[in-house]
Amino acid sequence: MDIERQESTVTTASTPREALGQTPWLGSVPAATLDRLAEQSVLHRMPSNSVLFEQAETPAFALLVVEGSIEMLGVHGSEETLVEFVRAPDLLLPAAVLNRQPYLLRARVLDEARLVMIQAEAFRRAVASDHALCLAVLACQAAHFRRQIKHAKTLQLRSAEERIGCYLLNLTEAAPPGGTVRLPMEKRLIASQLGITRETFSRTLAVVARHGIRVDGDRVIVEDAAAADARFRLDPLLDGPEPISPIPMQRT
Repeated sequence: MDIERQESTVTTASTPREALGQTPWLGSVPAATLDRLAEQSVLHRMPSNSVLFEQAETPAFALLVVEGSIEMLGVHGSEETLVEFVRAPDLLLPAAVLNRQPYLLRARVLDEARLVMIQAEAFRRAVASDHALCLAVLACQAAHFRRQIKHAKTLQLRSAEERIGCYLLNLTEAAPPGGTVRLPMEKRLIASQLGITRETFSRTLAVVARHGIRVDGDRVIVEDAAAADARFRLDPLLDGPEPISPIPMQRT
């Protein structure tokens, strides 16, 4: 249940090449490789609630989110469950692209997003031929894996009350004292990500409020920071961010 705060810096790019060049974790990739990728890419803006792909689809593009946020949803019949919440700058399920396998999740835009859509075969060729790009994609995959391990640990090691309290407290970490933040998505999706029903989520909010952190509509209000910190202790091995940090290239 990792709430990433790594915001996109790719807010002024007007071409795929500019967007790739401004992505921090692609900083060590040679300009020639980024040029080749950009030639096989488009920079596309997607409105809120757009579905980028469905589970079971085979990827035609590698999707680099450079602005906005994406819900990654597991689907069974008419039921949806939130598996991960992805913020820019990040790749969406690159394993499916690299392995030519179907997506395991549905991707839906939460806020208006901009994406670099790279032709899948061109992306695979570039990863196979460029060491720096391979390391960058490996770091991206590693961050995804660690987020999922933390999520699994949270579900198994914390009670529903602790999951909700830590989730809300994590959201407010960057807020100024006495300030409020807004829930990043619908309560039903937060509940599914935390492994509980919408009804349990609503009931448990009243319990969490006794410990200094309250939800009013979509606003999260910390009324007693000391009480909230004492009851809901954040753990870097469960709640810490997972930035994408490629291994430095070895110079010979």
